[in-house]
Amino acid sequence: MFQRLREDINSVFARDPAARNFLEVLTNYPGLHALLLHRVSHSLWKRNLKWIARTLSTIGRWLTGIEIHPGASIGRRFFIDHGMGVVIGETTVVGNDVTLYQGVTLGGTSWNKGKRHPTLEDGVIVGAGAKILGPFTVGAGAKIGSNAVVTKEVPAGATVVGIPGKVVMRTDPDSEPMLEVDPARREAMCQKFGFDAYGVSQDMPDPVARSIQAMLDHMHAVDERIGGMCQTLRKLDADYRDGRMPELRDEDFADMLDEVDRACPPVSAHQPDKPVAPTDEGQSTANQTHSEDSRDQAPRQQDQPPGEEPPKDDTEATPTPPRSTRGRKTRKAAEVSESDRENG
Repeated sequence: MFQRLREDINSVFARDPAARNFLEVLTNYPGLHALLLHRVSHSLWKRNLKWIARTLSTIGRWLTGIEIHPGASIGRRFFIDHGMGVVIGETTVVGNDVTLYQGVTLGGTSWNKGKRHPTLEDGVIVGAGAKILGPFTVGAGAKIGSNAVVTKEVPAGATVVGIPGKVVMRTDPDSEPMLEVDPARREAMCQKFGFDAYGVSQDMPDPVARSIQAMLDHMHAVDERIGGMCQTLRKLDADYRDGRMPELRDEDFADMLDEVDRACPPVSAHQPDKPVAPTDEGQSTANQTHSEDSRDQAPRQQDQPPGEEPPKDDTEATPTPPRSTRGRKTRKAAEVSESDRENG
């Protein structure tokens, strides 16, 4: 009994910086008084002395402003800070190291006789004015923000805020890297940040800093594994100690180079193509075509009166479609044959 009382008082010192000494906590903390009275009433309730248990619970509510049903099951190191307006229902189950603040309700949403109140696992923190309603479980280490209304199950390590309550941060144990981190380092970090009051604290660990810390832990673990592999390699191979790499020599690739030379003979320098001299027949054909075009254009210039600009030809505006090469060659061949007959 005295050991449990000492644990309860030490939990007050650990979670309330305003606590000064043993006597002050024992005489002026209504949360501690309500917890001591509940232990007596709960013992009477289990012995089927339910009327006496309910009467003692009512007296405790008059004295402390905290209503705890005698049927509720509460674990060790339970702490209620300030305490006014706290209500804990009959079928509520509270684990170890749980913290409640003023105005918290652990209530039910059904008139059934069975389980109708929540279950709080170890290390849960419930902020001021929060309402947890229903027969579900709040996972270990979860935090319920002030004035939140929670009506469904909360995962372990999650933080829930708002109306209705929504999970804003969750720590999934399955997603944590399988690395062995120094426990002393984690303990020092916990001591630095201390207890998170009201479910949310201004000096909570920065998520960016937490991510960087996780990466540093991963780097340290990888360095240790690489060091172990290097030690094993030194034991297996003495030359590994010097850190020398095998040398590459030209003789190792001589056969391969010979095969490449035989398969791909050297290519001589590229010689530019010489222009082809035009034949006499082609030259005469070109001259004849040029002379015909000149004769077609001469009458147009003679018919134009002096002092007037020549009229614009509409055909010049529209581009002439390209003629096929085959038709041009046929026409030139016909002209050449006709000129040969005239000369003959």
